[in-house]
Amino acid sequence: MKVLVIVKATKASEAGEMPNTELLTAMGQYNQELVNAGIMIDGAGLTPSSRGARVHFSGTNRTVMDGPFAETKELIAGYWVWKVKSLQEAIDWVKKCPNPMTEDSDIEIRPYFEVEDFGEAFTPELQEQEAALRASGLGLNPPTF
Repeated sequence: MKVLVIVKATKASEAGEMPNTELLTAMGQYNQELVNAGIMIDGAGLTPSSRGARVHFSGTNRTVMDGPFAETKELIAGYWVWKVKSLQEAIDWVKKCPNPMTEDSDIEIRPYFEVEDFGEAFTPELQEQEAALRASGLGLNPPTF
């Protein structure tokens, strides 16, 4: 099972407050544990929303909104991509995480969709197209089926 582990933004992270050496060290050690356990695929911190933008879709119209965005509790300050055996395993690992913020914070865990989740709508042809796109994005030759 692949999951996205989302570090939710706080007022401090949105204000651009950077972590101190102690927190960076603790998070580095935690990330090393994840790598050693074979769980961590990717992860990074994100800049405050003031440095980003949103694109709103309404029919064929697109509207760009520059940050910052008001609802801090809905924003993301960082993420990991993990490969775990179950949601419970991901929860257990998150519970071991140092608080990634200097204030109260939340981490959300969201499983990725698996091929079988899409049922018959995800035809073999669409699966092949998806596999080719993923391979190309990684600089690999497309698989043959």
